[in-house]
Amino acid sequence: MRLALATLILVPVGLAAQQQPITLTLQDAIAMAQRQSPSAQVARSMRDAMRARDHAFNARLLPQVSVSGSAADYNRGIISVVDTAGRTRFVPQSQNRSSLGLSVAQKIPLTGGTLSIGSALTRIDQFSDQSASVSVPGASGYSKSWTSTPITIGLQQDLFRPRTLVWDEKVQTLSSSVAERMYLEAREDVAGNAAAAFFDLYAAQRSYDNSLANVGVNDTLYTLNQGRFEVGKIGENELLKSELALLRSRAALDDAKLARDRAEAALRRTIDFPENQQFAIVAPDSIPNVTADPEVAVKMALKNSSITEQAELDNVQTKRRTTEAKLNNRFNAMINATVGFNQTASVLDEAYQSPLGTQRLSVGVTMPMLQWGAGRADLEEAKANEIRTAANNKTRRDALVEDARFSVLELEKAQRNVIISAKADTVAAKQFEVARNRYTIGKIAMLDLFSAQQEKDNAVIARVQALRGYWTAYYHLRRVTLYDFATKQEMSDAR
Repeated sequence: MRLALATLILVPVGLAAQQQPITLTLQDAIAMAQRQSPSAQVARSMRDAMRARDHAFNARLLPQVSVSGSAADYNRGIISVVDTAGRTRFVPQSQNRSSLGLSVAQKIPLTGGTLSIGSALTRIDQFSDQSASVSVPGASGYSKSWTSTPITIGLQQDLFRPRTLVWDEKVQTLSSSVAERMYLEAREDVAGNAAAAFFDLYAAQRSYDNSLANVGVNDTLYTLNQGRFEVGKIGENELLKSELALLRSRAALDDAKLARDRAEAALRRTIDFPENQQFAIVAPDSIPNVTADPEVAVKMALKNSSITEQAELDNVQTKRRTTEAKLNNRFNAMINATVGFNQTASVLDEAYQSPLGTQRLSVGVTMPMLQWGAGRADLEEAKANEIRTAANNKTRRDALVEDARFSVLELEKAQRNVIISAKADTVAAKQFEVARNRYTIGKIAMLDLFSAQQEKDNAVIARVQALRGYWTAYYHLRRVTLYDFATKQEMSDAR
C-alpha cells in the first residue's frame, strides 16, 4: 500500500516536471539557431563541401601513384604481313597480351607541366607462330615472350600556352577564402534572424499581457460605470462607451493571442525547437554598451567581408580569360619526352637483364592562320568583361563601405531608442495608473482615461520594438564587418 501510494504521488509530480516549459534567453535561442536550424545546416554543408573540394585539389598536387594493367587481351584472326621478298601475305594469328604498369606523376606548379616516372611489364602468348618471314602459313606452335620497361621518365610540357595549373591554384585559394567568410556571414545572418524572431515573440507576448490587463481594467470600469449609471452620475452614452471599450479590449485580446501563437511557431521553426517541448522566453534586462568607430567598421569590412575576396576572385577569373584569349590565338607548342630502359626475352628473369636504353621526343606545334576575326573577337570580349567586372567590384565596394559606416550610426541610434523607450514606457504606465485612479474618483473624463491607456499600449510596443531594433542592428554590424566590437576581436570559425 505504501508503494502504491508513493507511486500515485510521484507519478503526477514527474509528469508535471516533464511538462514544465524550458526557459530560453536570447543567447540560448541564437545558439540553438546557429547549431541546428535549417539555415545553419545549409551554410555549414556549403562550407564543408568547399573544404572537401579544397582538400581534394591540394591532394591532387601531390605525387599521384597509379597502377594499370590488362589481364587478358586475346586476339585471333587473319592479319596481313610482309615477307622478306616484300610480298604481302595473309596469315592467321592467335595471341594474348597481358600487361601491368606502375606510374608516379607529379604536376609542376611553376610551369604547369607533368613529370612522370613509371615501370611496366608485358607478356605476349603467341598460339600461332606466324611472322613476316614465314612463307607458308599453317605452321602452329606456342611461344611466350616478355617485354620489360624497368624505368621510364617522362615530361609533358606546353609552351606558349596559359599555365592552367597556376590559374587553378589562384582560383581555388580565393574560392576557399570566399566560402569561409560567407559561412561566418551566414552565421551572423542566422543570429540576426533568430533575434528578430525572438523579439517578435516577445512583442506578441507583451501585447498579449497588456491586452489581458486592459480587459481586466475595462471590465472593472464597466462594472463601476454601471453603478454610476444606476445612481444617475453618468449618462447612457458614457456607459455605452465603457461597454464598447470592454468589447474592443476582449477582441484585441483574441487578436493578441493569435499573434503570440504565430510568433511562437515562427521562433520554434527558426531555431528548430522540438514540437512536443514547451518553452518560455526571457528578454534581456540590459543591452551591451557598444562603442563603434565608423572608420574602424569600414576598415574591418574591407578586410574581412566576402565581398572583398569575391571581387579579387572575379578579377583573377577575368584576367585568366584575357590571358587565354591572347595565348590561344598565337603560336603554341607541346613537348612530350621520355627516357628509360627496356628489354625483351622469352624468360621473365632475362627480360630484366642488360636493358637497352630507349628515348622518345615529340614536339607538336599549332599556329592559327585564318580565323576570320574570331581570335580578336574573343580578346575584345575578355577585355570588355574586365571593364564590367571592375565596375561591378567598385559598386559593391562602395556599397560595403556605406553599409559599414551607416550600420555603426544605426546601432548608436538604436541604443538611444532603447533608453528613451524604456523611460517612455515607465512614464506612460505611471500616467495610466494615475488616470485610472482619477477616473475612479470622477476627476477626469473617460476620453482622458482612454487616451492614457492608448499611450501606455503604444509605449509597451515601442519599447519592445526598440529592443528588437537594437539587436538587429547589433548583429547586422557584426555581419558586415565580421568583427565583434564588444570584445574587439575578429570573428573566426574553429575547424
